Amino acid sequence: MELDQAIRNRRAVRDYTGEAVGEAVLQQLIEAAIQAPSAMNEQPWRFTVVRDKALLARVSEASKAAILASAGNAPNERVERLKNPDFDIFYHAPVLIVIASASNGRWAAENCSLAAENLMLAARDAGLGSCWIGLAQNWINSPEGKAELKLPPESAPVAAIVVGHTAAFPPPVPRMAPRITWIG
Repeated sequence: MELDQAIRNRRAVRDYTGEAVGEAVLQQLIEAAIQAPSAMNEQPWRFTVVRDKALLARVSEASKAAILASAGNAPNERVERLKNPDFDIFYHAPVLIVIASASNGRWAAENCSLAAENLMLAARDAGLGSCWIGLAQNWINSPEGKAELKLPPESAPVAAIVVGHTAAFPPPVPRMAPRITWIG
């Protein structure tokens, strides 16, 4: 797949077949991720690959509980969805890749986000779906979450990305025209 095709066809996938993703393919995705630029060439990222279904389920439940605990009593569609015991924030994907910075440095989010985009584009190129799961962020960044995922306390988890096989990729969505200010 050409880069332009991967960019234009990458979508957040929320429906996975459950078919396993091989370790060699996951290694290729991580190799693509580490080609990303980083501030001062720090290359601070570390990758935690979770394929254990029981652990994925525990992280999903803990993440949902953490969000619900901070949501208050305001009922809304998202809260009701999180209360559903059948809702898996990882959409039953077989793999979760957490990209974390080795430290909570000034550019941790930017560095790891660049690596995340490379990883998601590489997944699309490999015929896989991916989705950045923001719902997992707060719990994964907690002391309990870091311990459960074997992340050092000083690390800064930035991106929780699920990867897997999908029966069909979501169609492209219309994009708004860019807002450009030309100077000079």
